[in-house]
Amino acid sequence: MGAESSLRGGTAAAFFDLDRTLMEGSSAFQFGRAAYRAGLMGRRQLVADAWANIRFRLRGSTDSDTEALRDRISASLEGVRVRDLERLGADVLAGVLPRIYPQMLAVAYEHQDAGRRIYIVTAASQELADLLAYVLRFDGAIGSRFSEVVDGVHTGRPVGQFVYRTGKAVAIAELAESESIDLAESYAYSDSESDLPMLRAVGRPVVVNADQALTRIARQEGWEVLRFERLGRRLKTAVALLGTAVAGGIGSAALSARARQAAERRSARRRPWQRRQRP
Repeated sequence: MGAESSLRGGTAAAFFDLDRTLMEGSSAFQFGRAAYRAGLMGRRQLVADAWANIRFRLRGSTDSDTEALRDRISASLEGVRVRDLERLGADVLAGVLPRIYPQMLAVAYEHQDAGRRIYIVTAASQELADLLAYVLRFDGAIGSRFSEVVDGVHTGRPVGQFVYRTGKAVAIAELAESESIDLAESYAYSDSESDLPMLRAVGRPVVVNADQALTRIARQEGWEVLRFERLGRRLKTAVALLGTAVAGGIGSAALSARARQAAERRSARRRPWQRRQRP
């Protein structure tokens, strides 16, 4: 638990990862869409982000993907005014809020009603995390700082702790220390193997829409498992339906061909008789 910062006797809390846990898909993609519409991102990068979002929803995150995303976001912010990013807030929310899992909100509010503080913990920006926490009425949020700011303008140089993998566990431990949170009695919710440090930092881990690696570990550890993600199931269903339609089309074509062949044979058999009947 890190320097015995579980602080037994303190207030318990519940920590929620954002992407694929609290919401469907990737918040980074929703930020990218808003940035593109505001002229802060090119079409090619938006298409790349869209494909990355689909891969993420199907198989979860990887360390290399996440680190590359952080570096790209940090670099892309060079020269951008803080004010311009703040103005993206409403557009980003318009993309994120419809994708919040109502089931997970219900879980969060149950914790809150039971006296536990609830927090968003995400590799996404601190600004987005704070905005979502305010709108969703969470008690707080922990996010990443992607770029140094000088005179109201982003420099593009990464700054502060990246709230990813061990960074999430460290950030939670620091919050527990400052807020007298009992981590041994607290909950954590996440979808990815990369969040094992966060899940193991609390006494009551829960996996949500888990990737294969985390699903296997959850079964071994006897952790609670929740699943709301539907994209993979929808794609499998679509492929099955497409296969059925193709098979049905082939079958129909074969039947039609057979019917035509039979009609031609009947017609050929009738023709000699028809010739004999002519005057």
